[in-house]
Amino acid sequence: MQILDESITKNTIKLWFLHLQDHICRDLEKADGGQIHFKVDPWERAEGGGGRTNIMQNGNIIEKGGVAFSAVWGHTPEKILAALKLENADFFATGISIVLHPHNPHVPIIHMNLRYFEMTNGVWWFGGGIDLTPHFVVDEDARFFHQKLKTACDLHDELYYPKFKNWADDYFFIKHRNETRGIGGIFFDQLNDRPKEDIFEFVKQVGQTFVPIYTHFMQKNSQKPFTDKEKKWQLVRRGRYVEFNLVYDKGTKFGLDTNGRTESILMSLPSEAHWEYQFPILENTPEYYTQSHLKKGIEWL
Repeated sequence: MQILDESITKNTIKLWFLHLQDHICRDLEKADGGQIHFKVDPWERAEGGGGRTNIMQNGNIIEKGGVAFSAVWGHTPEKILAALKLENADFFATGISIVLHPHNPHVPIIHMNLRYFEMTNGVWWFGGGIDLTPHFVVDEDARFFHQKLKTACDLHDELYYPKFKNWADDYFFIKHRNETRGIGGIFFDQLNDRPKEDIFEFVKQVGQTFVPIYTHFMQKNSQKPFTDKEKKWQLVRRGRYVEFNLVYDKGTKFGLDTNGRTESILMSLPSEAHWEYQFPILENTPEYYTQSHLKKGIEWL
């Protein structure tokens, strides 16, 4: 068990996540064209804490996007204690979660979650990561994404990227489909093996990487023409995204198990998705190439 480091307080971390939410929303609004703004929806949790869910709908590029902040505390539910093998104590959890669903199928879905958890008995850790779910896998874009993450990781530890990349491959995996959700990224959890200040600096580095990554894809791909067939494929891929979030995602489960705000927890779901029985995927098509790359262990760099 890592003893609580009082040099970085839970309030310091909470305020930084709030600042990051403001920064990301402002930059996404600008990249989207500046005409549609995030709706700010504050909420409170009866047991302690609350949050601020910022939602953009029907933007120029972003069809639906959520940038959610929360800071909640109170008695740790028995289900959480059992799942994480924790001793009984009160908890505090804060973090930011982002999911963006674009109009254009050539722009990928992106997700980032950064979180901090501590208990009154001294237990603490950070968790989170970024992953990308392209509707169409493009090698150039995959390399760009993974290189940005590797660069951010290498500033803190050259072992981070390979370790957290493999962790993401394992985590963002849809077991019942035997396929990854997308092209992975980085994922880490219960990270507390170094001084809190050092890990917090790494978490900040990851958070600051988000805007340069996604605005690149917005600018590069949002004006590409697309067909009805490509749009239909996008909706099928969104369906897979929904399956993962509702069946496997730990953040979704934690939010629901701690009586979080359901509307905010499920903001990650797209406005529209399709489930077509045995959707046909023909060989030598972009859809076939994408499907063949939804697997663990691909070295993009």
